[in-house]
Amino acid sequence: MTTSSPCLDICKFDRRSDMCVGCLRTTEEIRQWKKISEHRRRRIVAERPRRQAKLTQKKT
Repeated sequence: MTTSSPCLDICKFDRRSDMCVGCLRTTEEIRQWKKISEHRRRRIVAERPRRQAKLTQKKT
């Protein structure tokens, strides 16, 4: 079973972190999604809460 893309079709990027505010992936992770290992995909998805917190901190 493969991990689905976490894309939410928002595609707005935070310039400082180079992270999409919708799916919380970097542009490189988005570009490479189909090529990266299943383990790495799961890790990216699991990191969403930490990435969200990091993105929120930068805005304040």
